[in-house]
Amino acid sequence: MSVRWRDLAELVRAPAALSVPGDVVAGAAAAGGLGPRTAGLAGASVCLYWAGMAANDWADRELDAVERPTRPIPSGRVAPGTALAVAAGLTTASLAVTAAVGGRRALAVGVPLTAAVWAYDLWAKNTAAGPAVMATCRGLDVLLGAAGSGRLRPALPAALAVAAHTYTVTELSRSEVSGADPRLPAATIAGTAAIAVAAVAPAVRRPAAPGSTAPGSTAPGSTSAGAGRWWRAAVTASLAGWYAARYGAAQAAVARDPAPHQVQAAVGAGIVGLPALQGALTARSAATATGAATLVGLAVAAAAPLGRRLARLVSPT
Repeated sequence: MSVRWRDLAELVRAPAALSVPGDVVAGAAAAGGLGPRTAGLAGASVCLYWAGMAANDWADRELDAVERPTRPIPSGRVAPGTALAVAAGLTTASLAVTAAVGGRRALAVGVPLTAAVWAYDLWAKNTAAGPAVMATCRGLDVLLGAAGSGRLRPALPAALAVAAHTYTVTELSRSEVSGADPRLPAATIAGTAAIAVAAVAPAVRRPAAPGSTAPGSTAPGSTSAGAGRWWRAAVTASLAGWYAARYGAAQAAVARDPAPHQVQAAVGAGIVGLPALQGALTARSAATATGAATLVGLAVAAAAPLGRRLARLVSPT
């Protein structure tokens, strides 16, 4: 049985992978480790994400035959064995790249991350623990970016922010077929607002004591240092606001009309809008005082509009 590339792209939710590299970038920026290694770890993360999507559809093939018969496996466009082979192959590729690029330190995060992804697909997804396990996957993905430098602690706030966002999206996704209780979007909107505020808060810091200078930066009291600080704060606030506005509007639509199609739209908005949050978390990083993190944050956020365009061709949910 030959499989079309479009069917494989649908199986792994290819456009949704644009929301993945930003995890690693945000973690690396927080740890002060942005560099060539970051790109390799981001590639490993994308492979694992696609593996998880294929494993998800393989595990749900009988349920999807009833609830989502147009998906690749129940529609007959992709055989179950092919989906499982894709998931296993991409998982192996992810771990191999992680080891080659980041060594033991990256594997110390990559292996638990891989276990969490498969645990979600094969067990936790349909249990009360599902949203927490998925949130753990995304949080570990952020820490994977920091693992390259061996400094995980500075990346914990970013990991928690991405994990909290993922929790809201996963909770909403559980109502994609049946429709949502109106209280659910009210709770997730509140969570989204809190996440956006948390992303912005550390961006504006009090000037350092006179005479102290961060490595690679100009003197704290200089005009360029002050301008750089406020530029970083402005970019961070703009990206966090963009994230909250787009995702929040989709959740507000669910609150007004909790029908399945509105829930699906909100879940899609949460997935393709994540790069804006990741961009804010990257831009706010104080670890790179030269402004490189701010520019990288803008580049990460650029994946959001691209993801929305591609989502019209291949659904991210």
